[in-house]
Amino acid sequence: MKRALISVYDKTGIADFAKELAGLGYGIISTGGTYAALHSAGVANLLAVDNVTGSPEMLGGRVKTLHPHIHGGILADRENTDHMAELEKYGIGCIDIVVNNLYPFEDTETVENIDIGGPSMIRAAAKNHKHTAIITDPADYPAVLNELHENGGVCEETRLRLAAKAFAVTARFDALVAAYLRKQAGEDGFPDILNLTFTHKTDFSYGENPHQKAAFYTDSKQISGIACFKQLHGGPLSFNNINDTNDAVELLREFDEPAAVASKHTNPCGVGIGANLTEAFIKARNADPVSIYGGIIALNREVDEDTALQMKGILLDIVVAPSYTAGALEILSKKKGTRILELDMAALPGKNVSIDFKRVSGGIIAQETDNVLFPAGQSIERLPCVTARKPTGAEYDDLLFAWKIVKHVKSNAVVIAKNGQTAGIGCGQVNRVWAARQAIESGTALLGEDSLKNAALASDAFFPFEDCVVSAAEAGISAVIQPGGSIRDGDSIAACDENGIAMIFAGMRHFKH
Repeated sequence: MKRALISVYDKTGIADFAKELAGLGYGIISTGGTYAALHSAGVANLLAVDNVTGSPEMLGGRVKTLHPHIHGGILADRENTDHMAELEKYGIGCIDIVVNNLYPFEDTETVENIDIGGPSMIRAAAKNHKHTAIITDPADYPAVLNELHENGGVCEETRLRLAAKAFAVTARFDALVAAYLRKQAGEDGFPDILNLTFTHKTDFSYGENPHQKAAFYTDSKQISGIACFKQLHGGPLSFNNINDTNDAVELLREFDEPAAVASKHTNPCGVGIGANLTEAFIKARNADPVSIYGGIIALNREVDEDTALQMKGILLDIVVAPSYTAGALEILSKKKGTRILELDMAALPGKNVSIDFKRVSGGIIAQETDNVLFPAGQSIERLPCVTARKPTGAEYDDLLFAWKIVKHVKSNAVVIAKNGQTAGIGCGQVNRVWAARQAIESGTALLGEDSLKNAALASDAFFPFEDCVVSAAEAGISAVIQPGGSIRDGDSIAACDENGIAMIFAGMRHFKH
């Protein structure tokens, strides 16, 4: 009689699967809760594991399947005469199928939930995949049963695929346990061995470009962030949709007041804050009514009908918000090309220290995420003012607003803001004066010649020369925030004083590459 060993945490479909195996003549060996579930379901040919091993479960369940009568049956090479002779000598029967899935360790991280027997059985069966089929995912039951019914066994190609999947399952489990133990040991920083665990969520039709294959993987530790969205309307999301929306939402999180972010190709093109969401959206839209076309709109309040009506006539790829009124959803759903996403901002991970990764040829580079605005203990009003004139209250507000945004703009980056609205954005330039000029020129072109008068300017890194200040003065900008730290800071300070510009030093930069 062929035999299958079944021991699963996720019991989805397991009773029906076991009944099918029994119907095909398999003996079923099982343990603990799985045995109880199969026995209750009336599965035939069922044996408890201690009837096979001749040993009781020990140490409160820590030892159940760690026995030669189990692992010998799983690991035996059927083509090795010595192996088969040993099985006969010791009365050990072969095990042809192992069905095992593991406790979700991330749900309850404790030492007692570090599974030993499960990973051992999975790895043993996967190693001997030439003769033993290992099933770790209920989604694979139908395909295996189909092969068993049609061919009387599981083909070599399927066994190999299942084995690869099985080792990925145990690797993920071990990575989660290792991370837990590091935390228990008080270790922080960057580990000597970095194990990343992500789970496949969906495939995209293509990546950044049509010739690139792409997929979406979610954090196996916790499903959070942009992965928690609920799609209410529109076609499938693309690689670029997810990437762009994530950047828009990360910028949106800088604001507690009603805020709207219009984003294009991972750079904001218009940002606004206001007394209500409609006012905030109008500011974001009017900041750059050209670039918003085909862009992303991220909002941090429930979208009402008034705000939705302001989006009429604008081609938008994505609208993402915490919620929508019924009337707003009806209005937005008429935009056939627009994907409407609901994202609970409370589900986003906190702004505590975490790790960001970038793939490079031959490896990855890792860093703490940029989760702060100013040096510890500082606020916008406490930052050093290095010019004769200090900012006014309104200028401080616009400096803070611009500083929050420039942190999320590709470097070199300059952001101009006025009255809670972006008035010009310079992004991704190879020198800082070009970024300043781009922000000034785009702002005056879109909003008018006098639009930058008494506006605030933020630069993500220090000014190496006074040329950025000169350009700002010519545009009528009256306040500047920059990190400071250049050997020629004195030139920029002098230029500000000559033109009556207030300048504060943030004391930290916010490069984003």
